[in-house]
Amino acid sequence: MDYLLRALVLFATLAGAGCATMEPPKPWERGDLAKSSMQIDPDRLELKIQQHIYTSKEGATGGYGVGGGGCGCN
Repeated sequence: MDYLLRALVLFATLAGAGCATMEPPKPWERGDLAKSSMQIDPDRLELKIQQHIYTSKEGATGGYGVGGGGCGCN
């Protein structure tokens, strides 16, 4: 059992190290990374709507603007 655990930890460490890059992206690769499809939230309008709904329901700022009363009238 101890051997299996050690092998699993070794495999996880090697798999994690294989995903790491040692150098930053080249200038010609940065254009691909800047595309809207590579963003975490590619649709900014949808993100704003979701933030508005969240702040209206929670009555909290969420770090995106002024606090409201929770009724959605702000």
